[in-house]
Amino acid sequence: MFFWQASEEVEDMHVYPRRVNLVDAPVQGKNALRRIRVDTLVGMAFSNLVALAILVTTAATLNVHGVTDIQTSAEAAEALRPIAGRFASLIFTLGVVGTGLLAVPVLAGSAAYAVGEARQWPTGLERRPKEAQAFYATLVLATLVGMILNFAPIDPIKALFWSAVLNGVVAVPVMVVMMIVASRSDIMGQFVIRGPLKWLGWVATVMMGGVVLAMLWSFGG
Repeated sequence: MFFWQASEEVEDMHVYPRRVNLVDAPVQGKNALRRIRVDTLVGMAFSNLVALAILVTTAATLNVHGVTDIQTSAEAAEALRPIAGRFASLIFTLGVVGTGLLAVPVLAGSAAYAVGEARQWPTGLERRPKEAQAFYATLVLATLVGMILNFAPIDPIKALFWSAVLNGVVAVPVMVVMMIVASRSDIMGQFVIRGPLKWLGWVATVMMGGVVLAMLWSFGG
């Protein structure tokens, strides 16, 4: 999401010519930050609501019966059986497909943006495939790798765990760099972060690092 949202904001400036880099047009800052704030709050509200529903459902079904070692998606679907009965597998499948349709474009797109910008390739979904061949090739490759993993002899639950660990390991240094950049007035101009927001950002960064270390320690233990 670091790469995806940042890149989409840049693309919007090309789609809407009136939008200009806020450092050069600080007068647009109030409306732009309000729009970004609403977008972020709504997105985080939905994502946290979904995560809370998963935690409560799993705790009230599997965990309460001592089921703590889940190896397959079929076993995870059992969490819905007390509520959905014989339709548990169907509902779980629809949920997985729906989640995939939402997540795959974002995850694959984020990878394509990250690789493309690091390699200084032409990037952006507003470009035609011929204008950004390497970008779209990376997007397709990332999607294919995800599909191939379904046929590999890999424990999907462990794959989810380690993908979360890898995401955390990568996110921490990105958050550190982001906080350093956001705290520098020579880069951010009047939009430099100060006060409580600055310290909360650093606290979140440190907490993320702590969570990653705890996950690695718990798995090793």
